[in-house]
Amino acid sequence: MSQSQPAVAQVSTSPLTTLSEDESMFRSSVREFAEGELRPRVEHMDESAKLDPAIIKQCFDLGLMGIETPEEYGGAAANFFTAILAVEELSRVDASVGVFVDVQNTLVNNAFIRWGTPEQKQNYLTRLASEHVGAYALSEPGSGSDAFAMQTRAVDNGDHYVLNGRKLWITNGIEAEIFVLFANANPEAGYRGITAFIVEKSFPGFSIGKKENKLGIRASSTVELILEDCKVPKANVLGEAGKGYKISIETLNEGRIGIGAQMIGIAQGALESALAYTGERQQFGKSINQFQGVQFQLAEMATELEAARLMVYNAARMKDAGINFVKEAAMAKLYSSRVAERVSSKAIELYGGYGYVKDYPVEKYWRDSKIGAIYEGTSNMQLQTIAKLIIGK
Repeated sequence: MSQSQPAVAQVSTSPLTTLSEDESMFRSSVREFAEGELRPRVEHMDESAKLDPAIIKQCFDLGLMGIETPEEYGGAAANFFTAILAVEELSRVDASVGVFVDVQNTLVNNAFIRWGTPEQKQNYLTRLASEHVGAYALSEPGSGSDAFAMQTRAVDNGDHYVLNGRKLWITNGIEAEIFVLFANANPEAGYRGITAFIVEKSFPGFSIGKKENKLGIRASSTVELILEDCKVPKANVLGEAGKGYKISIETLNEGRIGIGAQMIGIAQGALESALAYTGERQQFGKSINQFQGVQFQLAEMATELEAARLMVYNAARMKDAGINFVKEAAMAKLYSSRVAERVSSKAIELYGGYGYVKDYPVEKYWRDSKIGAIYEGTSNMQLQTIAKLIIGK
């Protein structure tokens, strides 16, 4: 089974994962795109560490870059759960495209929808829905889990701010034209000085630095941003000055559900590949999936995936219902990232030697899965969040 061959779909029918007619149609349309257009390009994009421009254009043409964006700004006006379905289906074939769409929707568009002024929404949401990629710039060389230790500074200079500093690990950084970027405009106030800015790639003093050469999600660009006396108009403050910490925390809470969706997509793709291969591979005169030891492993993989999917879907449904979902989002991201890594690793073992070579898809699923325990809040940070909420302190 080569990289380009689609696997047999496995459809979940649990009550919580049962979809409405519109959701089912949407899922089917994204899967059709992923199988027909994306799958043939996956291997080349992974090897070249670059998204195919044709795939980027199709993501816009299909409305995948503005799923929750209101219709008045050119979006689909769908709910958060719909965006989660898109990320899952894309990641089932290629997690790089999954996170490309995820960052645009759950982080960038979400920030504009919730905190943008009418003028900012009209200007930026319209562009983000039609042609411009967005990126979310929070992390720095010395500020990862301790995001509020950021050193990027913003100095008030009349009608504009002057920003200086560096951002690191910025997803979509090569493709993006619009950045939601965080800097401290009042260091004496600590994290209460952090402010969110809308920075365009064309702004003087803004440049792209090193592009990272990564283990997994290789087609997804991850770059350094450099700000050297970058001038940002005051009209480009997102939300209020000094409220950037609130924007970053609340946006990332939703973003973690998106990463959970990416992880269950990876696990689904790996499981489907394993099911197909173990049905084809003959040893001792029969398919290896006829051996109880292999059957038990497949059953464990399917069970863990179903549990992870239930957690991700539950968190997404809670978000749409207006219920506090912070604990559930942290749990979903923590567990789904572990499941993606375990399921893809077991798939490699079931393939035997073939699982270890790039002619077959499962080694890529494992490489892509590892990032789930790292970005948008490490597993240890998720455990800390969960512990605080269940203990009540």
